[in-house]
Amino acid sequence: MPATTETAKAVVYNRVPRVTADFWLIKLMAVTMGETAADYLNVQMGLGLTATSLIMSIILAGALIWQFAQKRYVPAAYWLSVVLISIVGTLITDNLVDNFRVPLLDTTIAFSSALALTFLLWFQTERTLSIHSIFTGRREAFYWLAILFTFALGTAAGDLVAEKFALGYLATGVLFGMIIISLTIGYFFLGLDPVLGFWLVYILTRPLGASFGDLMSQPAQYGGLGLGTIVTSAIFLAAIVTIIVFMSMGHEGEELVEVDEDAELVASRESERLAVTKEEL
Repeated sequence: MPATTETAKAVVYNRVPRVTADFWLIKLMAVTMGETAADYLNVQMGLGLTATSLIMSIILAGALIWQFAQKRYVPAAYWLSVVLISIVGTLITDNLVDNFRVPLLDTTIAFSSALALTFLLWFQTERTLSIHSIFTGRREAFYWLAILFTFALGTAAGDLVAEKFALGYLATGVLFGMIIISLTIGYFFLGLDPVLGFWLVYILTRPLGASFGDLMSQPAQYGGLGLGTIVTSAIFLAAIVTIIVFMSMGHEGEELVEVDEDAELVASRESERLAVTKEEL
């Protein structure tokens, strides 16, 4: 009789949301709010970059503890973490540029290198960079570290183009929007790798959102519409909350992943498992 091998399969919750139109809409608004909220706390409230950075980093740490405890995608915990990490990523870049006088070009190169190193270590450890397989604590840790660097890099790149290259907020937003459209066409029609395409668009939505956030909030003499950081932040916060409530009611964004039951999965907590089935190969 031929030998048979049994392998176990487990169906687990992915800890990050399925990529949908709502995902990109909230992400874009979150990064826009991250830009304006950081400016409000730093300038309008007069906290200064250092104090604002410390306070928001502590709040972010609390949000990430909540997020890591979920073991599945929970909209409130996940998107709160995204908004806060957007603010902290912006503040990291602002500190380097304003407090430590690091040029924007150097900052952009540094965060590009840090992000590339994160991806390299992530892939060497997990053999995948797909966001459809974030079902262990280690993978989630790599994911959030990469997210932090995408926000810091996006802030540096956006400011570099808008300020140092003097394109202005609107032209910068249009430029990054056109690049994102090109990547979208590449994904749907030209066979662009989905993992590469996702992370490139994720990085580029940061300067896109920040450019339009500055366009709305900055005074007219600086090329903005003069709505102010409070009004702009409130508009996007209200929109984010509304969409998250809608997604929560319909369980939109939840994603199940079928994985081989190996040592990595066995090491994960029993509560992460939903079902186990046996397959004969």
